Amino acid sequence: MVGRLLARGMAAGIVAALLGFVFAKLFGEPQVALAIAFEAAQDAAAGNAPEPELVSRAVQASYGLLTAVLMYGAAYGGVFAIVFALAYKRLNLSSPRALALLLAGVGFLTFVLIPDLKYPPNPPAVGLEETIGLRTAMYFAMVGIAIAISMISLLVGRALSAPLGRWNAALCGIGLGIALVVAAQFGLPDINEVPGDFPAIVLWRFREAAIGMQLVMWSTLGLVFGALAEKLLQSTRVQAR
Repeated sequence: MVGRLLARGMAAGIVAALLGFVFAKLFGEPQVALAIAFEAAQDAAAGNAPEPELVSRAVQASYGLLTAVLMYGAAYGGVFAIVFALAYKRLNLSSPRALALLLAGVGFLTFVLIPDLKYPPNPPAVGLEETIGLRTAMYFAMVGIAIAISMISLLVGRALSAPLGRWNAALCGIGLGIALVVAAQFGLPDINEVPGDFPAIVLWRFREAAIGMQLVMWSTLGLVFGALAEKLLQSTRVQAR
C-alpha cells in the first residue's frame, strides 16, 4: 500500500510542479528579467564587464526551470505520500482528502510561509556574495525551527484533547505555535541587503510570485493526491470485503 501511495504521491507532485511552472513563467520570470536588467545596468555604470553565462538565460527560463520544478515536485510528492501513510491511521480522519489537504496546509506553513516571513526569497541583484553562506544557514535554521514548532504544537494539541476537547486543544496548539514563531522571528538575526535604488515593486512582485508558486504547488499536491489516495483506499476496502 505504501508503494502504491508513493507512486500516486510522485504523480501528484509532478502535476503540481507543472502548474507551478506555468505560474512561475507568467508571474515570476518577468520580475527576474527586470532584476537582471537592473543588475546589468549597475555593472555597466560601474564599468564592470558582464559575467559570462554558463547556461543561457533562455534555457534557465524554460528547460532549466521546468527540470528543477519537476524534480522538486516529484521529490516532495513522494515524501508527502509517506507522511500521509504514516498519519492516516494515527489521526483517525475518515476522509483521505481532508487529511491530504491538512498535511498540504501544514507543509506550506512549515516549509514556505514561516521561513519566508523571516528570510524571503530575493531576485538577482539583491544580496551580497560574501553573505550567501550565512543567508543559506539562517534560512535552513528557520525551516528546522518551523518543523520543530509544528511538532510541538501537534503534541501539545493531542495532549490537551482529552481534558479540553478537540477544538479547544487545537486552538491551544495553534496559539502556542504562533507564539513560538514570533519568538523565533525576533530571535534570529535580520539580513537586509536590498540596494537602496532597487525597484521596490520588482522586489515585492518577485516575492509574491515565489510564495504564489509554492501555494499553487502545495494546494495542487493536496487536492490531487487526496483524490488519488481516496480512490485507492476505497478500492482496497471493497476488495477486502
